Amino acid sequence: QVQLVESGGGLVQAGGSLRLSCAASGRTFSGYVIGWFRQAPGKEREFVAEITWIGGNTEYLDSVKGRFTISRDFVKNTVYLQMNSLKPEDTAVYYCAAGVATYPYKYDGWGQGTQVTVSS
Repeated sequence: QVQLVESGGGLVQAGGSLRLSCAASGRTFSGYVIGWFRQAPGKEREFVAEITWIGGNTEYLDSVKGRFTISRDFVKNTVYLQMNSLKPEDTAVYYCAAGVATYPYKYDGWGQGTQVTVSS
């Protein structure tokens, strides 16, 4: 399937911003839904945001609405997650995933994850 490469994680202070990238290689994202998930230590993996490649339809976790924005770049074949007004509770490993855009969505391709740490 699509090979996913993530980047952009790091350490920031509360209120700061980061932009995560999810680049596809081998295949384009055409016909796929792309999502961001996160997992904190001792917590279950949770859905953060998703976007359909063709239609651009988006969904967000309630706690990140108004702060995070998911977008896509057709030329670079890349999906971004712009994270603003970061809070310590956003600290987690963030994963990019992709699946065929047929509802209900099933994500079957995953990136390696990138660490996001937000200090108080």
